[in-house]
Amino acid sequence: MASLTLSELCLLIGEALDSYLASSYWVKAEISSLSERGGHMYMELVDGKSAKMRATCWAGNKELLMAYFESETGQPLQAGMSVLVEVEIQWHAVYGLSLSIIGIDPSYTIGDIARQRQQTIAQLKADGLLDAQQLLPLPTLIRRIAVISSPQAAGYEDFKHQLDASPYHFETTLFGAIMQGEGAEKSILAALEEIANSNAVNGEAIKRGAAAPNYYDAVVIIRGGGATTDLSCFDRYTLCAVCAQFELPILSGIGHTRDVSILDLVAHEALKTPTAVAEWLIHRLDEQAARIENLSLRLARIAERQILIRRHRVEMLEQRLAACNPERIYRMGYSLLTKNGKVIRSVADLHAGDVVTSHLSDGATDLTVHG
Repeated sequence: MASLTLSELCLLIGEALDSYLASSYWVKAEISSLSERGGHMYMELVDGKSAKMRATCWAGNKELLMAYFESETGQPLQAGMSVLVEVEIQWHAVYGLSLSIIGIDPSYTIGDIARQRQQTIAQLKADGLLDAQQLLPLPTLIRRIAVISSPQAAGYEDFKHQLDASPYHFETTLFGAIMQGEGAEKSILAALEEIANSNAVNGEAIKRGAAAPNYYDAVVIIRGGGATTDLSCFDRYTLCAVCAQFELPILSGIGHTRDVSILDLVAHEALKTPTAVAEWLIHRLDEQAARIENLSLRLARIAERQILIRRHRVEMLEQRLAACNPERIYRMGYSLLTKNGKVIRSVADLHAGDVVTSHLSDGATDLTVHG
């Protein structure tokens, strides 16, 4: 039986592949893992559970292709994305069969992202979560705020600076989180859980009566702007569903104007930037301060009007009392007759010989009754 060395077999496989396959193919697949080393990008492409292959975007192509992809899609290539890539099939006697990525079509990924986004929105709507935050009442005064942000983010500093420059006292507590990239969703979910636990503990500490109130008035999720980066975590169903069902109103200021994230759709209030969130909070207190000032002026006017009414009534009573004053009656020529200190109201009370006292304006004198 004729035999081949392993090297000869590998050479034969390579020649067969070169003979029967085209120089390149456009392939639809999902990126299951992705890493960078030595300027090259290594990934594993899968098609459900039916196929899996290694693929490499070599340094010579990587910078151009990745810059093109990110400028078109608004986010970098990452695990979990569906892609349409142009590949060359490579066979190596040691490393086996692999793919070399020489082109990419961002429009395919954009379409897949849009499809997944619509599916997520539809699922949230079907679960009754899309408008759930709107059912939460906003506190009249929003002053105690739980903030989810990267501690080093410029957007967080802008947010704090805006609040500190206002005439109001805001109490903010930072719950640090990763706000972009693969670990962002998990990090933000952990921050939300920490806020819920902290809210319960602090609320218990200030409770009055049987029920413990919320300690925080609202949650603010903010992320600064700058270069286009990964925003896909804000379109994930799990994060959006948790936010929709959160016990406190959520305000979002994710710092991008190109698109509205699904988190923006489920949040109680969605603003464009961290600074815009701070301005919204300040404006809300401005409105409440104006209402208080208006109520104060109305109360003052009502009090003043009531005092004038009461003063007029007192003056009327004083006039009536003055009209009934005996001194005034005496000065008009009338007198008051008393017998033994009692007022005489009828001649039937008088008898011959009775001594009565006549009270006049300038004094009193005794009189004797003669029949």
